[in-house]
Amino acid sequence: MEGLSFYVGVIGNIISVFLFLSPVGTFRRIVKRRSTEEFESLPYICTLLSSSLWTYYGVTKPKSFLVATVNGFGAVVEIIYVSIFLIFAPPRIKAKTAVLALTLDVGFLVAVILVTHLAMHGDLQIDVIGFVCAGLNIVMYGSPLAAMKTVVTTKSVEYMPFLLSFFLFLNGGIWTFFALLVQDWFLGVPNGIGFIFGSAQLVLYAIYRKSKSSKSISGDFDSGWQAEHLLPPSAPPDSMNEELRATVLKKSDYN
Repeated sequence: MEGLSFYVGVIGNIISVFLFLSPVGTFRRIVKRRSTEEFESLPYICTLLSSSLWTYYGVTKPKSFLVATVNGFGAVVEIIYVSIFLIFAPPRIKAKTAVLALTLDVGFLVAVILVTHLAMHGDLQIDVIGFVCAGLNIVMYGSPLAAMKTVVTTKSVEYMPFLLSFFLFLNGGIWTFFALLVQDWFLGVPNGIGFIFGSAQLVLYAIYRKSKSSKSISGDFDSGWQAEHLLPPSAPPDSMNEELRATVLKKSDYN
């Protein structure tokens, strides 16, 4: 059983690496255009926090090095993403991103590590870290619900790229299986929920994949991938602002 859990964990690591690298296209676009456009930094800040805490959990709990290694890799990747965002974001967004990163990825992370390391020991320490990690994972796995609602409303899978849904499905499934083998419910519960959400996304994709939305948002798969948001944007896209300016100018011409 221990040998099986090791190989399952290795497969889970490979799938998780693909998930962590999935936004590379988005950040290539940001660097090329030297602008973050309408993309949000919060999903990457939250993923950095989650990966860092899971790395701490993997280091703290015996025989959990597979959890530590892949999330350590994820933390490094997310640091790069957040750094790129800080470099190319406009001043207001840059300040907001910096405050969020310092609050969550530094302040909250350090607080959890200090409290659990200094005030707790043994199983209690592992349980508290596990509860925090599981809670964050459940919130993050629940974030695609907004995209699923959009698919049902528009009858289009434009905002829900297939590969992202597929890797969420695989990632949730393989880590749930791993958790069952090693009897780690802190891993099992959030990833089981992720597996259910991933399955639901694939079902929606199968139902609506041939439907076409009345108003196309992107011309190809890559644009659809880059338009994907884990959380809704806080400000309208520049194109909407341009339309608003054009409307104001037309009205002024009549006056």
